[in-house]
Amino acid sequence: MSKIKVLVVDDSAVIRQLVKEILESDSEIEVVAVASDAHFAERKIQVHAPDVITLDVEMPGMDGITFLEKIMQTNPIPVVMLSSYTDSHASETFKALELGAVDFVKKPKISSSEAIEVLAEELIAKVKAASKANIRKKESKPALVSARPVDKELERKHTAPSRIGESIIVLGASTGGTVAISDFLALLPKDSPGIAIVQHMPEQFTKAYADRINGLVKLDVSEARNGDRVRRGIVLIAPGGKHMLLQKDYQGYYVQVKDGPPVNRHKPSVDVLFRSAASSAGHEAIGIILTGMGSDGAKGMRELKDAGAFNIAQSKETCVVFGMPKVAIELGGVDKIASIEQIPYLLAQRNRKAS
Repeated sequence: MSKIKVLVVDDSAVIRQLVKEILESDSEIEVVAVASDAHFAERKIQVHAPDVITLDVEMPGMDGITFLEKIMQTNPIPVVMLSSYTDSHASETFKALELGAVDFVKKPKISSSEAIEVLAEELIAKVKAASKANIRKKESKPALVSARPVDKELERKHTAPSRIGESIIVLGASTGGTVAISDFLALLPKDSPGIAIVQHMPEQFTKAYADRINGLVKLDVSEARNGDRVRRGIVLIAPGGKHMLLQKDYQGYYVQVKDGPPVNRHKPSVDVLFRSAASSAGHEAIGIILTGMGSDGAKGMRELKDAGAFNIAQSKETCVVFGMPKVAIELGGVDKIASIEQIPYLLAQRNRKAS
């Protein structure tokens, strides 16, 4: 089997060497070239035809975002972004994902051997997933217009809690999920059932991600805090580095955010959310599993189905990586397979049948 050819693009010689050493420690990957900026990278692409590019968000001259946009409009190649965490870098990272980057990894502190070990495992897995990703030429499209109400915080306080006996949505995603989730939520009306989401993402980035989506959709989106109520029109995204569980009391549904060991190598884990929903919501739950590598959420989705939930998986044709949905389907945990655009119609049909 031929190796995955990778081009490493970063203005830091130290990071270039580190990424090269990490990737070449895996027998299935070959770093065919490195480049210190976008202009060198363009030449390396022509010569080496890489299968995957790792790309720094911030570089001198043509920055990573501009270069990515150019690649996606002319010669789409799977790209994994490397990002340091700052507010501006987080924003640029999400913009990169919207432009077509497959995924991103958080740059470690070079002084931390433990952080480098975590990076190595994550980077190798994401480069392998990217090599199989469904990449299409990115057409320019108008940005979503903000649908933010005048005062979402005021509206949130006055939103009726989820009533016992009404649907609750639990959703899980990984690679490609940041854009898929945003696109899905943009299609939903303001009075949609409460939604609890696990998207595999490092801590710190989840709040920036939730804030970004919140300005683009009709729903109220935020990073979950322990005890937050899952109300109609409310979307809660699990914080990076924590697990999120769905619980129920006499007032309705709420989330429990807690620490714990990784599950399926992930924290937050989709399986943790789905299993808790199977226990607390049963037939009132609607499970949705979107694009992502691996199998996190697949067993939990089967448990949801066994508890009476209605489950939807994203279709292979529309997934960036058809991993998690594929395994969920194979385990018999899925009722319907649909594109992002079709899922709201399935939810509306389900709501009509329930009422």
